Amino acid sequence: MAKKRSYFPAITIILAGTILLSACSSQQKSSTNEEDNTVQSEESLGYTSEIDKNSIMSIEITASQDDWSNMLEHASDKEYIPADVTINGTTIKNVGIKPKGNSSLKSIVSDENSDRYSFKIKFDEYVDGQTYKGLDKLVLNNNYSDPTSMKEYLSYDILNYIDVATPLYSYADISINGESWGFYLALEAVDESYLERTTGGEGDLYKPDSMEDNNNKEGKQQQRTASPGEANGGPKGGGMESDDAVGLIYTDDEESSYASIFDNSETKTDSEDHKRVITAIKNLNEGTDLETYVDVDEVLRYLAAHTAVVNLDSYSSNMGHNYYLYENNGQISMLPWDYNMSFGGFHVNSASSAVNFPIDTPVSGVSMEDRPMISKLLEQPEYLEKYHQYLQQIIDEYFAEGKFEQKVDQINAMISEHVKNDPSAFYTYEEYEAAVAEFKKLGELRGQSMQGQLDKSIPSTTEGQSADSSKLIDSSSIDMSILGDSGPENGGPGNGGPGNGGPGNGGPGNGGPRNGGPGNGKSGKEMPDKEGPAITGQDGNTGTTKDSTKESQKTQ
Repeated sequence: MAKKRSYFPAITIILAGTILLSACSSQQKSSTNEEDNTVQSEESLGYTSEIDKNSIMSIEITASQDDWSNMLEHASDKEYIPADVTINGTTIKNVGIKPKGNSSLKSIVSDENSDRYSFKIKFDEYVDGQTYKGLDKLVLNNNYSDPTSMKEYLSYDILNYIDVATPLYSYADISINGESWGFYLALEAVDESYLERTTGGEGDLYKPDSMEDNNNKEGKQQQRTASPGEANGGPKGGGMESDDAVGLIYTDDEESSYASIFDNSETKTDSEDHKRVITAIKNLNEGTDLETYVDVDEVLRYLAAHTAVVNLDSYSSNMGHNYYLYENNGQISMLPWDYNMSFGGFHVNSASSAVNFPIDTPVSGVSMEDRPMISKLLEQPEYLEKYHQYLQQIIDEYFAEGKFEQKVDQINAMISEHVKNDPSAFYTYEEYEAAVAEFKKLGELRGQSMQGQLDKSIPSTTEGQSADSSKLIDSSSIDMSILGDSGPENGGPGNGGPGNGGPGNGGPGNGGPRNGGPGNGKSGKEMPDKEGPAITGQDGNTGTTKDSTKESQKTQ
């Protein structure tokens, strides 16, 4: 907004005339600036209406064949290439696009039949300040290890229902150079635009991860000893484990002890910011003044939904990752990320492990003490009761009286034709249909078990369930392999890799995507020969062109 100007009485007619002319000019400029800023204000969060969970987005990507092929061939490098992207009819030029993921990316790299990577689009990688209607980054998830194509979508829907600050999400049809590429789930990246939308830009974000496999990041790769849960025969997550910092375990006041948090900052932070986080973690572990240092209600809502959907490729297991840590004025909370392996798709030994996952000790492969954000809150009777109330809300809204089946049917009606026409899907349409039917059964039984645990007719702790398994919900009718589980015994990430089991029965879709996928780096269809985008600025998005020949590209 242009600054308002005050005009004083003229001393002379000439001076008055001069001021009048100047004022007219200034007012004209001010009006123009106000109009521009009004448009920017209206569009600053304009993307929120475009990422609509109730509709299918259209995303068209144009890149040079050489760049695209090279990116796919070297996907593990996770380096951006330039591209033009058209989202729901709006074209943004010279964006950056790269493959993303860790274990899922490794799985596809080693799969000779698929180039169906997840992608991250960074709108200002080459043009400073460029956004898509206020959005700085967009994530395109490939529904890896999920033949239902619904697990992540439904998980976010449940989290959103219970008022957790979830990223925006929507299904999307993606094309590359005019040819259909695949049916994905599009997500608002948890970044600056997300912060602007959810908190007005307040606070700092971190993505704790000690197992980040990125050529441009170096996190601590500490290996911890087996947890009590593992020593007692509990499920293991393969050969990788998180370090203490990712588990939010307090060790000392040294910033270097928490490198796996601070090295993965999503916002600009400094030593003072880090000290606030360490102080919060210390008080969390000591259980002192929790409501000062933890946004308790936000975390309880997150934990309730997170536990309901049994997402164990996360903080809840020895993996310890796939969450964001948010800090504002010394208070921390957790934000959700990465739910394609929810509903028992990871780290479970049986259908019963998913159906009867204990609500009061919701961890796997670690002890409760290894996860203080869970244990320190749930050991407080007041917080445990509130957590149970949130679980009951979720059951009533999403699981009771056939509501889970109704919700799945609603999503199926929206996406089934898109799944059927997906040229690079990891699973056949017949496998999708079978998985959807099995998913309904799993959700129904999960709801029954959670209700029984709340009613105390079913043990709600790991110890209680081990002592008396006769009270657990019978889940023998569910075939988890139909649902694409990646538990350790099925060759999931970190224990045999995708070539030795992977999702489903022997790799995605029983041998890779049908039709070989539209990739150009492997055995897919020939990619159309299109000219890539010119490296020029985009006037309509207030961007300033960056040097496309920079020595190293950013990876954030």
